Amino acid sequence: MKAKVVASLLSMVVFFISCAQSSSNNTETSQTSLLVDATTFKATIDKGGVQILDVRTAAEFNSGYIEHALQANWMDEGEFKRRTQFLDKNIPVYIYCASGGRSASAQEYLVNQGFKVTNLEGGMSNWKMKGLPIVGGGAKVQMRIADVDNVIKANDLVLVDIGAEWCPPCRKMLPTMDSLKNDPSIKFYFLAVDGGNDMDVMKHLKSDDLPTFIIYKKGKEVWRHVGIAPLDDFKKILQ
Repeated sequence: MKAKVVASLLSMVVFFISCAQSSSNNTETSQTSLLVDATTFKATIDKGGVQILDVRTAAEFNSGYIEHALQANWMDEGEFKRRTQFLDKNIPVYIYCASGGRSASAQEYLVNQGFKVTNLEGGMSNWKMKGLPIVGGGAKVQMRIADVDNVIKANDLVLVDIGAEWCPPCRKMLPTMDSLKNDPSIKFYFLAVDGGNDMDVMKHLKSDDLPTFIIYKKGKEVWRHVGIAPLDDFKKILQ
C-alpha cells in the first residue's frame, strides 16, 4: 500500500515538473517568436528601434519592399546565413516574405539563433491589401558597362564598391567607405555599383555576392574582396 502511495506521489511530481517546463518553454517561445497583422506590424516599425528583414529573392525585393528593410533570400541558404549574421541580436527583427510561409521558416531559424522575431501575417500580400506603402517597384535605369570601363581606364586608382542599401554587411561597411573617401592622404576614384539594380555591370565585373570591393590601378585589377574588410586592408592598396 505504501509503495503505491509513493509511486502515485512520484507520478504527480513528475507531472507538475513537466507542466512547469512546458509552460516555461511556451513562454520563452512567445517572447521570441510572434505573428502580427499588417496594421500592427506597421505601427511597431514606425516607432523605430527594430530591424526589418525581407526574406524574398532580390527580384521580388526590387518589385517593391517595406521602407528601411534589409534583404536576405531565405531560399539561398548561404546568402541568408552570411547576411543575417550581421543583424543585432539585441534589437527585435520584423520579418516578412510574399505570403508568410518563407518568413515563418526563416523566423524559426533566427529564433534558434537567439533573435527575437516578429513575422508579418500574410506577408507583402496582406501589406498591399491594406494599402500600406512600399518603396521601389519602378523601372530604374541600369549603369552602363561602357561607362564603368571608361572610369576604370581614365583614372589611375579606382575603388569599385558593389553593394546595396538593403544588404546588412554592406551597411556595416559604410563607415569604412566614408573614412576612405574623407581621407585627404588617399586620392582615388570611388565608383558605387548598385548590387540590386546594376546586374549587367555585376556580371561584367564577375561579382556574384554583396558586398564586393575591387581596386584597379591604371586599368588593371589589383585587389578584390568579398564581404567585410578592415580599413587598413584598403589603405595598404590605395596608399
